[in-house]
Amino acid sequence: MTRHGKAFLNVERSVTGRRWQARLETDRMAEAISQQAGVNPVLGRVLAARGQTPETAESFLNPTLRDLMPAAAGMADLDAGADRLAHAIMCGEKIGIIGDYDVDGMTSSALMHEFLNAAGASPRVHIPHRVEEGYGPSVAAVEDHKQAGVELLLTLDCGVMAHDPLLRAGELGLDTMIVDHHQAGEELPVARAVINPNRLDDTSGQGALCAAGVAMVLIGATVRALREKGWWSDARPEPDMLSMLDLVALATVCDLVPLSGLNRAYVRQGLKVMARRGRPGLAALADAARLSRAPDAHALGFVLGPRLNAAGRIGSAMDGFALLTSQDRGQAAQLAQALEEMNRKRQAIELATVDRAMQQAEEMLGREEALPVLVVASEGWHPGVLGLVAARLKERFNKPAFALGLPKDGSPATGSARSISGVNLGAAVRAAVEAGVAVKGGGHAMAAGITVKPARIGHLRAFLEEHLAAEVEAVSEADTLSIDAAIAASAVSPAFIEDFDRAGPFGQSNPAPRFALPAHRVTYAGRAGSDHVRCTLVQADGTRLKAIAFRALGSELGELLLAERQMPLHIAGRLSINDWGGKREGQLFIDDVAEVPQVR
Repeated sequence: MTRHGKAFLNVERSVTGRRWQARLETDRMAEAISQQAGVNPVLGRVLAARGQTPETAESFLNPTLRDLMPAAAGMADLDAGADRLAHAIMCGEKIGIIGDYDVDGMTSSALMHEFLNAAGASPRVHIPHRVEEGYGPSVAAVEDHKQAGVELLLTLDCGVMAHDPLLRAGELGLDTMIVDHHQAGEELPVARAVINPNRLDDTSGQGALCAAGVAMVLIGATVRALREKGWWSDARPEPDMLSMLDLVALATVCDLVPLSGLNRAYVRQGLKVMARRGRPGLAALADAARLSRAPDAHALGFVLGPRLNAAGRIGSAMDGFALLTSQDRGQAAQLAQALEEMNRKRQAIELATVDRAMQQAEEMLGREEALPVLVVASEGWHPGVLGLVAARLKERFNKPAFALGLPKDGSPATGSARSISGVNLGAAVRAAVEAGVAVKGGGHAMAAGITVKPARIGHLRAFLEEHLAAEVEAVSEADTLSIDAAIAASAVSPAFIEDFDRAGPFGQSNPAPRFALPAHRVTYAGRAGSDHVRCTLVQADGTRLKAIAFRALGSELGELLLAERQMPLHIAGRLSINDWGGKREGQLFIDDVAEVPQVR
């Protein structure tokens, strides 16, 4: 990002070290959208800053799957995969599924399970145990499916790098189909179909989809293939694909893929489905989490997703799959409560691990502050929380971060990585594997997994520092905080927030609008939870607004909020509606704070 013009509110350096910059350079397009599309000026600015025009504003505010769903011919192997799956359904072949143990893998497996059951098939589903089996299809899992009579094997959210297991499947006479979205190498595994928009020869332009999104495209193509073959009837009606979008929305948000194009339509429609509470498992999960309002993208990513992920992190992902596919509300309530308890256990493990990882990172940065990437490692770290640890490091230090767990027996270390916007981790991990620095690994731009021999961790650090230095430097040079508009606390109301929420759902590639509150005072601040800071802001006329800074305790931002009572502050953040206690009011999630320059 190039720095243009004057800093927003003259903030050249905030408490977090960032320059504030208007997301929109001029008001002309915003004014045109506001006038021609009939939206308020703030929403006009939000739309213009996200590349919309008066001609595209309406379709952006009301995205439809019909317009955005890719044609079957546009995705490599999609036609072949749909025909093979339709053939298996009509011939009564036994279909097996191997999924991943994260939210995307669980939801992809549940999605395909629901479709196949509706089509008259009854698939055999296996999701590997994270600790006991590791990621993706294994030779043992393939052989187990074969022994159970499976004839067609689908891998969901995994498989694109599983050359040996899928080679074994071929030797056993199993047909295989890969449904994945992780970055692929030049050589693909042997399979009947490899449906992955991130394979090198795919020209569909759908590389931003998560695995559940790809599975949904395959299901749509298979529904059409079966329709053409006369499979559907009054006794066996076509499944309602729209009713499955709650699963796709959950996976799309939790897998951190861009919320643009088809993904945005998936989430927009999926949230409507989820609000109807028709899926017993998700309704029970929301109740266990005390989610009293209709879910939004934030609830998917920070309330429901972590609880579902807890099963795959420190238990068995099959428990999460069982919840998603349960049709009995009593059973679903029991499963959801078990996941709630598992999530509490996960939180305790995570907090202890994060403390140790933070110490390592601070020591490393103390020796060399300009490190482009953080790689921390230790014995005894639970493999199920390493992705969360990497995410906390990334948030705290604004650098790509890797967290590795070292087995005590000296076997290869496994870990997870999280990136900052503009730095492609998936490509870096693939390069490390191809260079022989890592044993295996893969992922996408924002998240990746990796396996490396303990003796090679130093080599991995050096490789990543060299490989990512230019990307991280480019991002660091443009270390700015984008602001959509300046508002006062008195402008914040549920109606105001609901209006610009029409540009959502917000997430990767469609950032939530960020507003700056100029010269507001902090009248109260205190600790909330384990590491948050809650406060009350007040503008000059006395209007108050509740706010919270997540994971700010102990940081410069948090300390300033806790200490400052006299001088006004410029405060930037994202707005949300708080429904707690039945009272609907606006609140601010604080991203940054800057001191107001004193006039002499």
